[in-house]
Amino acid sequence: MTPAEPTIPPTSAPANSATPAATPAATPAATPATLADVAADERAGYVAREIVRHKAGVATEAVDNVAEEVPVALVYNDISHAVMMATPRDLEAFAIGFSLTEGIVDSVSEIYDIDVVEGCDSYEVQMRISQRAFMAMKDHRRAMAGRTGCGVCGIESIELLDLQPVPIATPRAPLVPTRDMIERAAAELPAWQTLMRATGGVHAAAWCGADGAVRHVFEDVGRHNGLDKLIGHLASERVPLDDGFVFLSSRASYELVRKAARMNIQMVATISAPTSLAIRIAETAKVRLLSFCRKDGYVEYTGRGSQPSDPESGH
Repeated sequence: MTPAEPTIPPTSAPANSATPAATPAATPAATPATLADVAADERAGYVAREIVRHKAGVATEAVDNVAEEVPVALVYNDISHAVMMATPRDLEAFAIGFSLTEGIVDSVSEIYDIDVVEGCDSYEVQMRISQRAFMAMKDHRRAMAGRTGCGVCGIESIELLDLQPVPIATPRAPLVPTRDMIERAAAELPAWQTLMRATGGVHAAAWCGADGAVRHVFEDVGRHNGLDKLIGHLASERVPLDDGFVFLSSRASYELVRKAARMNIQMVATISAPTSLAIRIAETAKVRLLSFCRKDGYVEYTGRGSQPSDPESGH
């Protein structure tokens, strides 16, 4: 029987989604030995490593912060579905977001329980989901197993990538990108990127309001993981997704646009370039796609084009 309310533990605002820090993190919050005792949602996301820095012919011993990357198994009703390489922080949000953006569940209410279990240099996120969602997931797994190995079957398995999204629902408040909106997002994002400042090696996914103000940010070694963490947090907090946009510190690859389309997010903006498939997915799903977003302009690949009052948009 489907319970009336999900029993997902309440989540507090993660470190990545708090008020941005004013200064970069200079030293790790804990040594590697103590990091193992810290809950996944509270971990710094990086470890300290002794290095030898070579510059101008001079070798200097130092300590460097390195972003963590570990296997994270996503387990549904005791069945392991996927293993992702991710930064071990905000893993509940990651699992929820992955479940939504991959179409495993239709809403957070189909996730009844979630538990993060630490192993030896790895994590498991164990979830209980609705019987409907679980049976659909099992059918999908059987289809994938039966459609690999030969050329003809390969055509069918490619179709399982779901590269033909339906158009998103008509937004309650349609967004029209402006130079001020993108300038603000691009200017505010760096202050939120605490893990990036500490390590130099992670991606950020931000949720921005219609005015471009950055409201939530999540970071991860994988750009799609960062987006899943962001969406998982927004869904858990019941944040409306039809009056803002996603801003990413990476290129626009197809899976990022596809995930956004599944959540009816009307606009995706990225700092770097898009791929041709990302543009095609955005066009099919009616998602606005902006790339090369900087403090002085951007390039719009889908939508109706820039406003006449925004003549300096471009790359």
